[in-house]
Amino acid sequence: MDASVKSRTPGVPQGLTVIVAGFLPIMAIVSMFPAVPAMIQHFGADPNAGWKVPAMVSAPGLTIALVALFIGMLVDKFGRRKLLLISTLFYGVFGAVPFLLESLDAIYASRLLLGLSEAAILTTLNTLIADYWDDRGRRNWLTLQGLIGPGLSSLMIFFAGTLTAWRWNGIFLLYLVAFPIFLAMLRFMYEPRSETTATVSNGAADAGKVPWGVFATIGGVTLFSSILYYVFIINGGLVWQELGVSDPGKIGRITALPSLFVLLGALIYWLLGRYGISSRGQVSAFLAVLGTGLALIGIAGDWRMMVLGMAVQQTGAGMGVVTLIYWAQGQLPYAHRGRGMGLWTACFFFGQFVSPLIVSVVRGQVGTMQGAFLVAGITGLVGAVAVLFLIGRTRPVEATA
Repeated sequence: MDASVKSRTPGVPQGLTVIVAGFLPIMAIVSMFPAVPAMIQHFGADPNAGWKVPAMVSAPGLTIALVALFIGMLVDKFGRRKLLLISTLFYGVFGAVPFLLESLDAIYASRLLLGLSEAAILTTLNTLIADYWDDRGRRNWLTLQGLIGPGLSSLMIFFAGTLTAWRWNGIFLLYLVAFPIFLAMLRFMYEPRSETTATVSNGAADAGKVPWGVFATIGGVTLFSSILYYVFIINGGLVWQELGVSDPGKIGRITALPSLFVLLGALIYWLLGRYGISSRGQVSAFLAVLGTGLALIGIAGDWRMMVLGMAVQQTGAGMGVVTLIYWAQGQLPYAHRGRGMGLWTACFFFGQFVSPLIVSVVRGQVGTMQGAFLVAGITGLVGAVAVLFLIGRTRPVEATA
């Protein structure tokens, strides 16, 4: 019997496949940074290579922001598994093809297509997590994802540096890892069953009223959170410069320990759920911790205070993605879960795009990057209170697999 029509119970194979596959979109950005200088040097004859290469790195995120919502509609209309398999297969193709290209513009185009695959992978995986597991199962697998992610990032950066040292575009061979992941999906991932699956999988109209209010809440909270989430990731180096620390090696040594607090954030997320804190309360806690960290960075007078602020900020960052996904999944009924998670994905990546623009404007108003961090931190704390008291209370939606 075909995997899409079996009635099955999700277990460890499905969970591990989701965790590894969920790292593919992250790898598309994390793995590229060691290769940026080598690619700029290779395309040195192009006077615009200095900005084209970094833009090429971030190009998939722009595609994700533009198409994820529409991908979500396809997920609800035609089902999860086939779209996940197709998008993973094309991820491997679009990701690796720059190894055969010599045109920077062609590589940029392939990265935009890669973003299309990433949008589908993210949306379908986040939808399947909610389909497969109940509230407790989602919390456990998302926590494990948050704990394993940093280790996978470090591993990919190591291989990225090795491949780039071998050849300027050797980095793109890393994307071939999508093919064994595709085989694991083919073996273990299955179409979830529910009272609406037959209708949805056959392409008929979705059942039930579209929850526009829920969509608006998910989109607004996710965009707000994403903008704050990327403040340090994109602008943290400029704060170090304002504090008089400009040597990259020294910054790396100083920040190594606080960066590990991402793992603490994932554990805090699990503990909050374990002891009965609502998903809305968890989002509020995430914003409060992240905002406190950004504010501490904003008032830091030396590197010691900066490290303290980083430790708190990284703890919030470790809570961020898993908390937001868990919260959003719990608001969505099966029939509209795909487009809801597509909206979540689109808003999160749009936040990545607009965050540096907003920070730049705030910095222009307050005069320093630290001042902009302080404003961001206070904004996060206000957002934490708003989420706790103004966002509607919704009981978690049970899995329908």
